[in-house]
Amino acid sequence: MNTVSSSFDPALDLEIDRYLDVAPAKVWRCWTEPALIMQWFCPQPWAVSEAIVDLRAGGRFFTMMRGPDGEKVPNDGAFLEVVPGQRLVFTDLFLADWRPVPAPGLGFAAVVTMTPEGSGTHYRAVARHGRSEAATAHANMGFHVGWGIAADQLTQVAKGL
Repeated sequence: MNTVSSSFDPALDLEIDRYLDVAPAKVWRCWTEPALIMQWFCPQPWAVSEAIVDLRAGGRFFTMMRGPDGEKVPNDGAFLEVVPGQRLVFTDLFLADWRPVPAPGLGFAAVVTMTPEGSGTHYRAVARHGRSEAATAHANMGFHVGWGIAADQLTQVAKGL
C-alpha cells in the first residue's frame, strides 16, 4: 500500500499526539460520518453546521464552521489518502477530484492516524505545511489548543457511540 509519509519536521509541521480512551473504530466514525463531525470538529462555542465527506482519494472534505457571533468559515478540501479505520490524509490545497484551489488558505495537508493501543486509540494528527511562515501562522491561530479541544470533544462523542 502506498501511503503518505508520516515524518515530522518541527519547522513545518504541527502535531497533536495522544491516547484516546475509545476504540479506533469509533474514532474513525467520528472522522468520517458528517453527523458526527458536526458534533466535535471545532472548539465550542464554534460549531460545524454542515459537513460533506466523500471518503475516497480525491473526494471532497468540507466543513462550514459558524462562530458565536454569526461568523461563517467554510473549509473546503479533498482527501489525498483514505485507509479505512486507520488513516486519513486531507488538504486545503485541492478541491474534490484534484481541482487546485483558486486561492489557498493555510496551505496544509493533515495526516490523521488511529492506531489500536490497549482498549483505546493512539491518535495522531499532523498538519504539514510547505512554508515555516504558514506553520507559524497556523500555530498562532491556536492549532494546539483548538485541535486539542477538538480531540477531547471527539472522545466524548465517540464514547456515546
